[in-house]
Amino acid sequence: MGTRAHRLATHDGLSLHVTVRGRDDAPLTVLLAHCWTADEADWHYQVHDLLAQYGHDIRIVTWDHRGHGRSDPAPADGCTIADLARDLGAVVDQFVPTGPLVLAGHSIGGMTISALPEERPDLVGRVAGLLFVATSCGRLHTVTLGFPEVLGKAMRNRIPFLLATRARTLTRRQRQRIPLIERQVTRRFLFGEPKHQRDMNLVVDQIINCPPATMSAFYRNMMTHERAAVLRAFDGVPTTVLVGSRDLLTPPPHARRIAASISGARMLVAPDAGHMLTLERPHLVTDELFAIIDRAAASSATPKAAEQLVRPGRAGTQAASTLR
Repeated sequence: MGTRAHRLATHDGLSLHVTVRGRDDAPLTVLLAHCWTADEADWHYQVHDLLAQYGHDIRIVTWDHRGHGRSDPAPADGCTIADLARDLGAVVDQFVPTGPLVLAGHSIGGMTISALPEERPDLVGRVAGLLFVATSCGRLHTVTLGFPEVLGKAMRNRIPFLLATRARTLTRRQRQRIPLIERQVTRRFLFGEPKHQRDMNLVVDQIINCPPATMSAFYRNMMTHERAAVLRAFDGVPTTVLVGSRDLLTPPPHARRIAASISGARMLVAPDAGHMLTLERPHLVTDELFAIIDRAAASSATPKAAEQLVRPGRAGTQAASTLR
């Protein structure tokens, strides 16, 4: 019961920071995988809302990916989506050995989930609900960041290595004192409208706390990410795909491709939102989580447990258009 922080050893000897909230015997577990260059605070609005809605009647698991937050830095050859999926499997093995799972992933967190059928096919049968938030199942090498194609490719390749170079040559304190590049990247490429300074400050701080390999090596690996075909392993699992209409990193066609790859998936577009949907449109993300959790509880739990979990949800407070 309550909130517990843990350390978890990975298959290649790194140590991950993991936070578990809720009862060990909860009938359902929600695992929230965060964005590239962020940490578990990426989901802080949703964690608050889930606790307010369900208390400790569900278990909520968040963690810092390798190379992020309070987890160990990862060597360049360990900065892969496949490694993140294996880490997710290790988190499940250690903290959620039984019971149905609701998986939600933002950005590289969603890519991590898409790799699960390859890396841990034994867990797919336990997945009772999926939420993909501002993410992609491949073709990231086509992203232009809103620029014409040639300029977009150059900018896409330059930005992660510029951030990595700053992390390599400047101390964390120096970058915190004058985070000019980090602020410009956050404002120009990560957020849509409206922009809230508190949320942007959180993202800037998260970027500053990332080691160089997290930015450069994960970027290189994401350019080879292609997992649309394996998503069919989730056919029939209640799935929602969310994207902002102004998302420059994983724009709406990427969300549409995920939705088209999973039978029965639905897609929602948040007008004017950018890539940081968990922060920009927290109620939309939360409401979709509620719907998936309630549906998963109703189908996976015993009638008594389902009755305890399914509670009146809030009406959505952020406009979204259904495309599929």
